[in-house]
Amino acid sequence: MRNRRFLIIMQMTTTTNSSKQMNITGAEAIIHCLLAEGVDLIYGYPGGAIMPVYDELYKFQDKLTHILTRHEQGATHAAQGYARVSGKVGVAIATSGPGATNLVTGLADAQIDSTPMVCITGQVGRHLLGTDAFQETDIIGISTPVTKWNYQITEASEIPEILAKAFYIARSGRPGPVLIDITKNAQFESLDFIYEKCTKVRSYIPTPVASKESLSEAAALINTAKKPFIIFGQGVILSEGEKEFKDFVEKSGIPAAWTVLGLSALETSHPLNVGMVGMHGNYGPNMLTNECDVLITIGMRFDDRVTGNLETYAKQAKVIHFEIDPAEIDKNVKTTVAVLGDAKVSLRNILPLINKNTHEDWLKNFHEHYEIEYEQVIKNDLYPTKPGLTMGEAIRILNEKSGNKAIIVTDVGQHQMVACRYAGFSQTKSNVTSGGLGTMGFALPAAIGAKMGAPDREVVAIIGDGGYQMTIQELGTIFQNKTAVKIMVLNNEHLGMVRQWQELFFESRYASTVMSNPDFVKIAAGYDIEAARVSERDQLAGAIEKMMAHKGPYFLEVCVENEHNVFPMIPTGASVSEIRLK
Repeated sequence: MRNRRFLIIMQMTTTTNSSKQMNITGAEAIIHCLLAEGVDLIYGYPGGAIMPVYDELYKFQDKLTHILTRHEQGATHAAQGYARVSGKVGVAIATSGPGATNLVTGLADAQIDSTPMVCITGQVGRHLLGTDAFQETDIIGISTPVTKWNYQITEASEIPEILAKAFYIARSGRPGPVLIDITKNAQFESLDFIYEKCTKVRSYIPTPVASKESLSEAAALINTAKKPFIIFGQGVILSEGEKEFKDFVEKSGIPAAWTVLGLSALETSHPLNVGMVGMHGNYGPNMLTNECDVLITIGMRFDDRVTGNLETYAKQAKVIHFEIDPAEIDKNVKTTVAVLGDAKVSLRNILPLINKNTHEDWLKNFHEHYEIEYEQVIKNDLYPTKPGLTMGEAIRILNEKSGNKAIIVTDVGQHQMVACRYAGFSQTKSNVTSGGLGTMGFALPAAIGAKMGAPDREVVAIIGDGGYQMTIQELGTIFQNKTAVKIMVLNNEHLGMVRQWQELFFESRYASTVMSNPDFVKIAAGYDIEAARVSERDQLAGAIEKMMAHKGPYFLEVCVENEHNVFPMIPTGASVSEIRLK
């Protein structure tokens, strides 16, 4: 939802006030708003236009922890990582001008991946707006396409109401990022402060309730299907509907495959979990999408990486779409039945209508396709006999040494697809990656946020040598906070995914994809991070075991073969059933 400030009028229901009425500055009011929303951790970078807020943060250090990142983009990705594993709203703060514009990539990433986040930016004084003052920029205009909602506060009296609304919009319905821009005068001005949480916004229906008719129609199709197939996305995780989803899968006996962001909603070892769909997904789930008779999609949005050529996508199937956002219904794929509502609630309500069933012959079809893929692709990825190390074997050993219990945060590129294909997960909220925007540089700061959001779990960042250098400065954040993140860079000395496409479709003209890299181990050592490099197969398992056993942050560079390609692969514009194994 991208509503303008003048199109929405807030209706709030009074809840318990965070404090008695008091006369305070706008800057202090912002802190009290954050505390009232349960915020105890924020990421940011100070500057002139947000300095009054930072002065108040100094006074509230015992209640609110501020993590100084090394770049504002790093602050947004850290807030995303925190939100993705904790289920809370991530918070980032920055100054005006370049500080605000540096947030845009993280906002866009959070918008397309449905991550709840509130970003607060400082702004020049109200009297200077529109004058091209120092570090003035129209961040409201800039951020409108990449936020769920945004608003510019120009008077201190607006702060409690608008921040309450910001948190409500960010976390409700299909979550997303909100940006609140606050002029400097509003931070200095005084107001009579009372905080009431927002519980309703006129014209905004965050969570529709699935009709009985849609549930009945969907159940009838599912119960009579001969070759039903489930694709599940992040909506299952965002709704906290993992148990309901598992009950649905097991009662119906239907094979289920994940999208990149749906990974970990169902344990990867589950007998009905048949793998990943999409451009570099598994052979069976992609091929059999065009053979199923009923396609049941839950909490996913039919993006192009999943569907391939829409003209040939599942045309033989009746499509059931469980979705919370009405805008996604029929946007790309025409549905037979739309079940509009929260995934957890919808699955709970449809379960009594579903017959206990098995589809053994149909499931066997997936297994047969897996065997083909295993012989042609998987075996060589996971258990290579050639000299060079593969990304796949590094992920396999990581699974073994972590017991499939680690949170894995991936960057974007070949390593991302390999990790999503081969990582093993036994619990939800374990896969953190940039899905829709595909943001290189995401993983390192996101891993910092993930570790802070789940301090009792091991967090491993899997990063390519290209993406690593986009946000490598966030090693400083790890150094300052002693954040126990494990970093495994899979170094192929190329921008691997682009190089793969150049090889396959541009006659191996490697235009600007060969990387001359620095000594990553020395750089890590400069930040007082234990570090090692491995290039030999007989050293790999021991190196990963040492990394996982280390109590603090650790950096491991794995020198993998330079020109390995990720298969299977659906070429751009091709049908999912045209997936290539080589």
